[in-house]
Amino acid sequence: MSASLKKFYVIAWVFGLIFYFLDYVIRSAPAVMIPELVSNFKTTELKLISMVGTYYYTYSTCSLIAGIALDKFGGKRSLFAGCLILGVGCLLFLISSQTAGITGRLLQGAGCAFAFPGCVYLASKGFSSKSLATAIGATQCIGMLGGTAGQFLVGPWVEEGININSFWLWSGIITIITAVLLYFFTPKDDQTDVAEEKPHHSVGYLDTYKVVFKNPQSWLCGIISGLLFAPTTIFAMTWAVAFFEKDKQFLFREATITSAMVAFGWAFGCPLLGFITDKIGRRKPVLIGGALLMILSFLQMIYLPDLYAAKISMFIFGVGSGAAMIPYSVIKETNPDYVKGSATGAINFITFGVTTLLSPIFSRWFGKSLDINSGNLHFEHSVLFWIAGIVLAILISFMLKETGEKAKIQLISA
Repeated sequence: MSASLKKFYVIAWVFGLIFYFLDYVIRSAPAVMIPELVSNFKTTELKLISMVGTYYYTYSTCSLIAGIALDKFGGKRSLFAGCLILGVGCLLFLISSQTAGITGRLLQGAGCAFAFPGCVYLASKGFSSKSLATAIGATQCIGMLGGTAGQFLVGPWVEEGININSFWLWSGIITIITAVLLYFFTPKDDQTDVAEEKPHHSVGYLDTYKVVFKNPQSWLCGIISGLLFAPTTIFAMTWAVAFFEKDKQFLFREATITSAMVAFGWAFGCPLLGFITDKIGRRKPVLIGGALLMILSFLQMIYLPDLYAAKISMFIFGVGSGAAMIPYSVIKETNPDYVKGSATGAINFITFGVTTLLSPIFSRWFGKSLDINSGNLHFEHSVLFWIAGIVLAILISFMLKETGEKAKIQLISA
C-alpha cells in the first residue's frame, strides 16, 4: 500500500474515532438517567435496566456481521451503515413506549458493533504493525472519553433538569451527520494489498470466520477480554451509580462521578498499556499486570476504603482494565491478514457474548437484592463477583501465545 493511501486511512480513522466516541456516550448515558427513562417508558427500574442491557444482545451478534462487512465491502459502506443505524436507534428513544425503547436500544447495539472493528480495520490499514497496539489503545482512549462524557457530563445535566429527549435528539442528529462524513472521507479499499495472502479459491462470506474460530487462540483472546471488560460494561456503566447510592449512601452526583472514573481511567490506561506492549515487544506481561492492578484496586476499595477515596480506586481500576484491549492486538497477530475485519468482529462477539451471559447472572444475584439487602456487605459480595472473573482471566492468559515483536524475533532466530 502506498504511503499516500495510508495517510487517507489515518484521516478516515480519525472520523471513525468520532463514531466510537458517540458509541460510548450513548452506551453509558442511560446509567445516569434511569429515573427519567423509567418515567419516559412507563416501566420499573429493574425492567428498565434489562431494557438497557439488550444493547449487548445485538452488539455481540452484530459484531460478526460487522467483521464480514468490513472484509467483504470495506470500511466505507460498513462504517456508514453502522453509524446510521446508531443514529436511528437514538431517535427511537424519543418515543414514549417500551417497544420503541427496546427497538431503539437494540439498534444502538447493532450500530455500535461497527464502531470499534471499523476503527481497528482502518488503523490496521493506516499504521504499521509496530505501532498498531498503540493506535488501538488510542482508539479505546477516545471511546472511554465518550464513556466518561456519557456519565460525568450528562449526569449533571440530567440533575439540573435538562429534558432527556434533548439528549437523544441531538445524539441522533450528530451521529447521522457523522455517518455521512464517514462515507465521504473513507477511501475505497484496494484489495490487491492482501491478494497474495488470500487463498487462490474464492472466499465465502463465512469462510473468514471459519479461519478465525478454528484457531483456539481466538477463543482465548475473546474470553480473556470479555472477563476483563465485564466489570466496566456491566458494573461501572450500568449498575455502579445505583450501587454507590444505595450500598455506600453516596449522593447522586458523587455516585455518578465515582462511576465515571472507570471510563476516565480507561482513557489513560488503554493507550498507556498499548504503548508499553509495543515498547517492550511483549503482550502477556502487560495483560497480566493490568489485570492484577484491577484486582488490587477493587480489594482496596472494599477492605481498605479509608486509604483513599472510591473515585481514585475506580480510576486506578480503569487504568488497569485497559489491559482488556491487548487481546485485540493478539487475535490479529495470530490470524491471517485477510481476515483482520472478521478477527475483530469475532473477538467483539466473544467478548460481549461473555458480557451478555454475565449480565443476567449479576442482575439476579446482586441487582434484585439491591433494595432489600443494601449495605457494605452487599457491595463487597458484588465486587468479589467481578474479582473472581478477573482471576479466571489471568489463569487463561497463561495459555495465550506471546505475539509481541520480541517473541517474533526469537522465533525467527531459533
